[in-house]
Amino acid sequence: MFALTFLIASQKVNLKMSQFAEVTAAAPIEVFHVMKNFADDPSDSKVNLSVGAYRTPDSKPWVLPVVKKVEQQMAADTTLNHEYLPILGLDAMSTAATRMLLGEDSPAIAEGRSTGVQTLSGTGALRVAADFLHSILGRTCYYYSVPTWGNHKLIYNTAGFTQEKTYRYWCAETRSLDIEGMCQDLKNAPEGAVIILHSCAHNPTGVDPTQDQWKRIADVMEERKLFPIMDCAYQGFASGDLMKDAWAVRYFVQRGFELFACQSFAKNFGLYNERVGNLTIVVKDASVIANMRSQLSIIVRANYSNPPHHGARVVATVLNTPAYFQEWSDHIRTMANRVIEMRAGLRSRLEALNTPGTWEHITNQIGMFSFTGLSPAQVEYLTKEHHIYLLKNARINICGLTPSNLDYVANAINKAVTTVKS
Repeated sequence: MFALTFLIASQKVNLKMSQFAEVTAAAPIEVFHVMKNFADDPSDSKVNLSVGAYRTPDSKPWVLPVVKKVEQQMAADTTLNHEYLPILGLDAMSTAATRMLLGEDSPAIAEGRSTGVQTLSGTGALRVAADFLHSILGRTCYYYSVPTWGNHKLIYNTAGFTQEKTYRYWCAETRSLDIEGMCQDLKNAPEGAVIILHSCAHNPTGVDPTQDQWKRIADVMEERKLFPIMDCAYQGFASGDLMKDAWAVRYFVQRGFELFACQSFAKNFGLYNERVGNLTIVVKDASVIANMRSQLSIIVRANYSNPPHHGARVVATVLNTPAYFQEWSDHIRTMANRVIEMRAGLRSRLEALNTPGTWEHITNQIGMFSFTGLSPAQVEYLTKEHHIYLLKNARINICGLTPSNLDYVANAINKAVTTVKS
């Protein structure tokens, strides 16, 4: 009886001790941590230059009018339901997205050498691609640019890649692309390595290769037999021109590369929380497509079973309806032009204040983000003294700038540069 009582007491003690007691806290994800700090700041003059989302000149989120129109149409359609999509998603969306990226006249489409798979935004496309390359093809080595989007490393390491490598990209001295360093690092990459490339509007720098530089990169990758993963998060949003922003992807396809291109419709449709993406695949032999899609079905099934319908319906309707497509094209030009205008405004103000250094890189860069070149100490000063929130690497979201805060931000940067040592 005593032994039984002791055993029960011991079990009660053990039940109080969590098997998760040794789990340590993970480091906070910087951009969301900065956003929380911004939200908690009571200052009336605070400015958020951190999160990667478009904002209107009034610092408000923008639901694109064509998106509202399509959603109202969908709400009135009593034939629609919430049944499961196929594992690889809404074909009308993925086919249109693939066509938008590769071009209406793409030989890869005409010859059946391409296919599209709906994913959970660009992040999901990157993960599905990583899972396929690692689990099906056995790839273990991948390269990303220095710097790059913070999630690239997490996605590919979590997918099982064991050889994490980098290639040079940003030159701090010139505040431009280090094309020589990039090409040299790619020349030293092992055959078959997976290379993550930003097709346009490089995140976080806003620095893109020129077309001649893309040709040099393609030459090296072809010579070394490297596999391109194109991260296409900003088509149309970068320059306002869908064709221009797709140039690098189309050039690599024209050169005969097999590749994966990871598309997101978060930025160019404003569908951030709908998680609409597409994995475009281009191969040399159309006969392998069916087998690839079958393996992708297994990967998606194990990850999230099938993707959501609402945002995909919106994208499919817009891309497949000429009038809506034209309206949407006007919207992305509006967003791109506002970004370009804010870039010019910030640069002109910094130069008018005789801010030390050169600032032409702000207008030479493209897309939502700018790598300002400020030091971590200057970033800290901006936040503590002026309530301006940005990432430690000094990346700013140009969309956080507005006509009403440009002078305030420019004056704060001027004070940071002149009073805080870099």
